[in-house]
Amino acid sequence: MLATTELARLAEPERVPAMQAYMKTTMPLYGVSSPARRQVARRLREECPPSSAAEYRAQVEDLWALAHREEKYLAIDVAQVHRRFITFEQLGLYERMIREGGWWDFVDEIAAHLVGRLVLDDRVRMRPVLERWIDDPDLWIRRTAILSQLLHKDRTDAAMLFDFCARRAGEKEFFIRKAIGWALRQYARTDPEAVREFVASHTDSLSGLSIREATKHL
Repeated sequence: MLATTELARLAEPERVPAMQAYMKTTMPLYGVSSPARRQVARRLREECPPSSAAEYRAQVEDLWALAHREEKYLAIDVAQVHRRFITFEQLGLYERMIREGGWWDFVDEIAAHLVGRLVLDDRVRMRPVLERWIDDPDLWIRRTAILSQLLHKDRTDAAMLFDFCARRAGEKEFFIRKAIGWALRQYARTDPEAVREFVASHTDSLSGLSIREATKHL
């Protein structure tokens, strides 16, 4: 497989211990830097473009099934770059990657760039999905529901964002508290007054971390 061959060629094994420590993972890594990995992603895009939704899914699944973390990053890269295949029919694939990935480096990219795109393109079908996800037992699915509008700016469904943040405000889980603050901080770039009002009216339920993150630039 081109991806594995290229990543092995670019490997820097001396970088692996520090990368594993930073990511808090025992998953194998090649030690490939992000810029070098993006070069591989470009080659995949140019030399192996999928011609159908089935080929797109197969390419993403094949990369995701590989053992190294950088190979899974490439799966996400490939999933993002072929815009025309990011459709509601691929939601099951993205959800599986979130649940199996189970860590912020995988989940946040999928939430913002894949699930987020579906929310913009197919709001009617995505709304009930997110309504289920915000109460899901899997914290990474809940985090995805909160972060799914991270890049939406003036197209954000503010009512849904604030509702989701309020519903999860009392959580003790760090990654949920952080997601709430991050999502609110991003929306504050579009409507700072709305975020101020939301935080002010939920100071008793929001964690200090969420409040600090949400108001960082206000």
